[in-house]
Amino acid sequence: MPRMLDVGDDVRAEIGDEEADRLLAGDSAPGSYDCTSCRTPGDCEQERTSTVLFIGDETAVLAFAHAGCLPSQVVKVTEEQLQGAVRSISADQPHQEAAPAAPAPRKAVPEQAVLGVTSGLILLAGELHPALVVEPTAPIARPGTAGAGDDFLPLLIEQGFMPVTELSAAPAVLHGWSVLLAMGQLHAVLQPGTDGGRPVAWWQAHQPLQVTEGWRTAANKHQQVLMFAAPVGSIGRQPREDLLRDALDKAAANGQLVAAALPLAGT
Repeated sequence: MPRMLDVGDDVRAEIGDEEADRLLAGDSAPGSYDCTSCRTPGDCEQERTSTVLFIGDETAVLAFAHAGCLPSQVVKVTEEQLQGAVRSISADQPHQEAAPAAPAPRKAVPEQAVLGVTSGLILLAGELHPALVVEPTAPIARPGTAGAGDDFLPLLIEQGFMPVTELSAAPAVLHGWSVLLAMGQLHAVLQPGTDGGRPVAWWQAHQPLQVTEGWRTAANKHQQVLMFAAPVGSIGRQPREDLLRDALDKAAANGQLVAAALPLAGT
């Protein structure tokens, strides 16, 4: 049976036509694999499979994913991240669940603020949804201005995020934005590229953000992640999901919360 393998143009450009053809012929691709996104078994002879190439500064690793989880693509990561992933795969140890509230910083301009990103499960209308809560450590000024105001929420509203006054239902999907979940970890929040180009990172983890197995399962079930954003000082670092939910409810009631549902990258 022919392999149902997809090798994207960008992956082919990196690995070369000869290696790409060998993959498609089945000479160098495994029949079965663990999906690099959802971490569950897959079989490229039985189901559509994507090739995902992770590129570090000196190393490249070719991985495989269910086509419904990720498209074939090139993902650039730091050499440290890539070596850590290789060590983790080589160790072949059971997955260690991380705490639900795990911050991952990224510098943002022009105030050089840090965007704190926390993952957690949010209960809406009786169903658990995977969520990311974003809160900067300082006011975010509008690019090109020298004022001391905080335009974080207005800037996101201009991008399509909607104000939330209460957490009673999932927000609408914001097309063009997405969440990149790979190697079972959160790598980035992507926004549309300029002039219809490839998506670019709006936020990218300095180190991949660990998420719980329950969070990852919910993300793959819904094929989307809810992103909530609030200005500095609205949420704080909450050690438990119930406290995170309380902080979100208060921010919403105070008119300091925006949200959108972001598809998983490639869906």
